[in-house]
Amino acid sequence: MVKVFPSLLSADFLNLQQELKDLEAAGVDGVHFDVMDGQFVPNISIGLPILEAVNAGTDLPIDVHLMIENPEAYIAEFASKGADMISVHFEATPHIHRAIQLIHTHGAKAGVVINPGTSVAAIEPILHDVDYVLIMTVNPGFGGQAFISNSVEKVAALQAFKEKFNLDFDIEVDGGINAITGKKCVEAGATMLVTGSYFFKQASYQSVVEALKSTAQPSE
Repeated sequence: MVKVFPSLLSADFLNLQQELKDLEAAGVDGVHFDVMDGQFVPNISIGLPILEAVNAGTDLPIDVHLMIENPEAYIAEFASKGADMISVHFEATPHIHRAIQLIHTHGAKAGVVINPGTSVAAIEPILHDVDYVLIMTVNPGFGGQAFISNSVEKVAALQAFKEKFNLDFDIEVDGGINAITGKKCVEAGATMLVTGSYFFKQASYQSVVEALKSTAQPSE
């Protein structure tokens, strides 16, 4: 079953509590929470106070994506404020194993993220230790970018690694995801779809959830 995680960065922040209720009613599997520091990526986004508010406003799992330098320094606090899942960039720390272990120590699921310019081979040593892998299908930092097509090959490479070693981590994709690009990723092995501007522009959240989940169905 494909899991749909809308990215809250594209939500209506003036009506965030209602947005969370609407997402729950639409049948999403969780919410994606993008944290940017203006250093690792050229943008600044949301942080701990908003995470605490979101955690108070929903029972949906919260997937926190740390696009920040020195992520180890902030893992404990993000976990304490409500993160159920925390992912860190392979490129953001020289101690990726330590970061993954720290996330687990604080009771959250741990994910490793790779940018479009990083190969799947670079993270193979950590894949036995993670709960999920996030493949960035655009360059991180800004929403609304076009999907990078060779990302599908990375998904397929990860799926092959999973099968070879009988692993069960989720494969998450984020960036330019819609019903068309999502289907390509799911067919290659993706199990989690993060969707931002595409999702929140739709008149019916339930319809877009159904469309994204239908990407797991065989083509006619």
